[in-house]
Amino acid sequence: MSTKTETIKLLLLHESRDDAEQLLNLIRNSGKATRGQLIDSTDSLLAALNNSSWDMMLLRPEADGITAMECLMHMQKMQKDIPAIMLLDDNDSEEITECLRDGYRDAVPVDEGERLTFVINRELDNLRERRLRRQTELALKDAEKRCSVLLDSSRDAITYVIDGMHTYANDAYLELFGYDDAEDLEGMPILDMVAPSSHHEFKDFLRHYNAGTSGNDEFTCNGICTDGSEIQSRMSFSSATFDSEPCTQIVIRTNQADAELQERLKEISSQDLLTGLYNRSHFTHELDTTIESAINKSQTSVVLYIQLDNFSTIQSDVGMAGADIVLSDMATLLRDMFPKNTLARFGDDIFCVLISDTSLEQGNSLAEDFRVKVEDHLSEVQDRTVQVTTSIGVTLISEATNDSQVIITRAHQASEMVKEENPLGNGVHSFDPTSIARNDETDTETLLQDAIDRGLFKILFQPVIDLRGNSGELYEVLLRMVNEQGDEISPSEFLGSASNQDLCEKIDRWVILQSIKMLSQHRESGHNSRIMINITGESLKDQTLLPWLSVALKASRMPSDAIIFQFSETDATTYLKQAKEFTKSLKELHCKTAISRFGCSLNPFNNLKHLEVDYLKIDGSFTKDIGSDESKESLKELVTAAHAQGKLTIVPFVESATILSTLWQIGVNYIQGYYLQEPTEQMDYDFSSED
Repeated sequence: MSTKTETIKLLLLHESRDDAEQLLNLIRNSGKATRGQLIDSTDSLLAALNNSSWDMMLLRPEADGITAMECLMHMQKMQKDIPAIMLLDDNDSEEITECLRDGYRDAVPVDEGERLTFVINRELDNLRERRLRRQTELALKDAEKRCSVLLDSSRDAITYVIDGMHTYANDAYLELFGYDDAEDLEGMPILDMVAPSSHHEFKDFLRHYNAGTSGNDEFTCNGICTDGSEIQSRMSFSSATFDSEPCTQIVIRTNQADAELQERLKEISSQDLLTGLYNRSHFTHELDTTIESAINKSQTSVVLYIQLDNFSTIQSDVGMAGADIVLSDMATLLRDMFPKNTLARFGDDIFCVLISDTSLEQGNSLAEDFRVKVEDHLSEVQDRTVQVTTSIGVTLISEATNDSQVIITRAHQASEMVKEENPLGNGVHSFDPTSIARNDETDTETLLQDAIDRGLFKILFQPVIDLRGNSGELYEVLLRMVNEQGDEISPSEFLGSASNQDLCEKIDRWVILQSIKMLSQHRESGHNSRIMINITGESLKDQTLLPWLSVALKASRMPSDAIIFQFSETDATTYLKQAKEFTKSLKELHCKTAISRFGCSLNPFNNLKHLEVDYLKIDGSFTKDIGSDESKESLKELVTAAHAQGKLTIVPFVESATILSTLWQIGVNYIQGYYLQEPTEQMDYDFSSED
């Protein structure tokens, strides 16, 4: 099993190389791929900071003649965003406070591994958010530049208004009202553009629009031009930002017939034809708008996710036409109960209600009132009486929720909880945010066991190409789990749960059997292919695996050297004794072995003194950083040292042609990545094209 996960890169200042390696293992055991470099001098620190990007610094007070404060000062002087954590001898509150004052993100006693793990994960999450924010800010600036060009060239008359005053107007707007220069409009109230006869109505509209209580975002009136003439205008209002300030965008259209036609088409495209309620697309759009209000105005709202219980039974009893009548009745009940809220038919038997400016308690109360209303209602269908009940999920929209799909998923999960408590449904349940981590883990474990029981795994193959073209066809076997919706789930999302449930060995054996079977069929068609199968650390510890593997290989009647078994450098370090026995026994079976994610430990070749391996797959972080001279040199040294020990090297994650010449010059034996071919369900790569 293999997964492409980002490698965390750490700089360490420590007086003991062995203890520093244990720190790296501590982080790896928490589920993060980690590559570290030991700081042994000021020059090595400056070279590392200048030539590569780093995710964290773990610093003892002093080591090798350099202090932690020097490391921190050099990092700050170079304006690097690298969280630095001090590793102290004792849990001294005054010393910790002093470290925080100096600029360390935290200070943790070196022997408190669990606490350190939590601190590291927190700071990595914060770093990820900061990097994402910077990327988003750059994207926003680029988008603003593009929008500015589009606004200036638009044929629609567009203006931006802040506190009722013009801030920006495009050329079409100036031309429409007869102005020569945008400066003439700056600071002028938008009210001055409206005919006096509509002033009172316009003020009333703006008051409701700004308060979020308006059911309409358009206003029709006569506009006043500079020569005193009037033009019939239809103003469309929407929220926007200008120079990073929130404002209102107004688009003005003057052809009333065209505007009404466009409005009618817009209305039809947003409606569910059966019930007349909004459709899923429009509801999601409205939800996005509500999320903006929640973030900008700290305004909470609520979504009700309403599922009809046993609707399939109703369809069977009264037919499709009769079921449509029931759905129409539901739409009528919704309109009666929520006349001023956004209502939508979200799915075949699912309705959603968006209630703005409401607390979760109010939402629960309204949901319960509606549940009772539905339960008491009787639908008349073809002289038959049909009674329906509902399972309603309620979730809050707040400034902490910024994704409409997440909100809908939470509301759906809450409605499903009703049926868990009562299989017949007919209840209300609100989403509990504290259950997110617990539910995610439970759901993954349940899905994993179900995948094993029902065979919801699939094998993919990715070619591993010999840069010299001498070694025939080689594929790495990759595993994916498939949920009931057909979506693929990568190993990084389920291996942790599999390990917790002691299921890794079972999954590994499934992968081995399926891979051998598919390879055997492929070789029968005339191909001389080999495969590389990943196994977990749990399988390295399994003493029954090798006898089982011997039987499986004999039963396949296939050359043993057609199979390469691969395990990670982290597992090799953690289970060195078991890995030593495993590689020795595999050699007796004439199978090849490989170590993946190689080069992350402080002394990567130390394990090779004990392990009989044939291939070293270099960690993907070397490929990512190959643009820098230092990383290129580090990779070259790693490859040269591997070749000196008679090991073949593989460089993964080759995503473009630009690095191929570099890898060739360095002397890499094999390459792998999406540039060559993404993983596929068949061994169908044309190796002859590489000759």
